[in-house]
Amino acid sequence: MQEIVHIVDFIEGRDLNRPLAEAILALPPNGFEKCSHFFHGRYENIYVAADKLPGLPAVLDAALGQSAEILKQTVSSLKFGFWLNIMHKGDVTTLHSHDDDDELLSAVYYIQAPAESGRFRLHGGDEIKEIEPVAGRFIFFDPALPHEVSEHHNEIPRISIGMNVGVID
Repeated sequence: MQEIVHIVDFIEGRDLNRPLAEAILALPPNGFEKCSHFFHGRYENIYVAADKLPGLPAVLDAALGQSAEILKQTVSSLKFGFWLNIMHKGDVTTLHSHDDDDELLSAVYYIQAPAESGRFRLHGGDEIKEIEPVAGRFIFFDPALPHEVSEHHNEIPRISIGMNVGVID
């Protein structure tokens, strides 16, 4: 697979993930700013302000710094968007890509990824690369690369952050 794929472990995330997951799961149904992409009976994208969740700004700062390094840009030259994805037993995320606008890099960060979580699948031509989710890990990839998540089989929710990065005009 020729497309960009970078896997980065965020060591500091180990201490942030548990309280972050607890705060996300404790949000009331009206605690989100917006939800989008309603497929298979759930919203795949859940939007919340970063300052509402403990530790989230540190994760996003790490993602932005790593993105700048991968893209060979300065942090100040990049724009950044993010959303939450919460998968319960039986949930999947449909095949899609993030090349709608001016994204240069997409990423996912795993806050909580219990055993038998849905696997992240990147489609490149005739090849499919499956990546097992690991809490505290980032996967950075080409936004034009179609991707999906297979069925989540655990009673414990799988929680991740999706991200898109572009250059400020």
